[in-house]
Amino acid sequence: MAKKKANKKIYDTIEWRILCFGALLVALLVGLGWCFFESETEKVQVLSLVFVAHTFGGRAAGIGLCIMNGLNNFWTITYNFYLEILIVCIAYSVSTLSINNYIKFRFVRYYAIQLERKAKRHKEKIEKYGWLGLFLFVMTPLPVTGPVMGSIIGYLLKFKITKNFSATFLGTLGAIVIWTFFFDYLEQHLRAIRYILMAIIAVVLSSYARDIKNLFSKN
Repeated sequence: MAKKKANKKIYDTIEWRILCFGALLVALLVGLGWCFFESETEKVQVLSLVFVAHTFGGRAAGIGLCIMNGLNNFWTITYNFYLEILIVCIAYSVSTLSINNYIKFRFVRYYAIQLERKAKRHKEKIEKYGWLGLFLFVMTPLPVTGPVMGSIIGYLLKFKITKNFSATFLGTLGAIVIWTFFFDYLEQHLRAIRYILMAIIAVVLSSYARDIKNLFSKN
């Protein structure tokens, strides 16, 4: 993994500010859930489950759960896009701070190393197309082409943060729209959404299982 010397304090980095913004989004989400828990208990529970599925199973899992639980397309897209912004802000900042030796916790460094290695596999393919290449990569509605991976690729390509995040967030918005209407069609016509959703979650969780095994097998 490429290592850079930390030449300034963590509080002076753009990554730290992005991390703080992500933490603010988390706090806002938790606060709203707390405020509406008594009056809208079932909805808050569903949206909390969507957050967990979105975090560990990817955007397809979160969107599928929204559709299965009767959330309309507008709120499905809006809520999942909010979650993508939140997750990217935290994952991107923590990963890049670790790459630059600001964060040295073992688990975080392992996570950052794995992200960087995976991102490097796609870097050359995307580099020749620049912003458009990153946008299309993130928009492709597949588990391995998510916004966190896209943002790390943008970092490795030395994109400015505005260029990186504009491609990443517009691309993931496009993917969310595609997944939403795809799952909505399945729910209305084929009733196969549960099986496809379980398959997606199984594939993603198997990937996490390998990473967790590798982490704890390290000396």
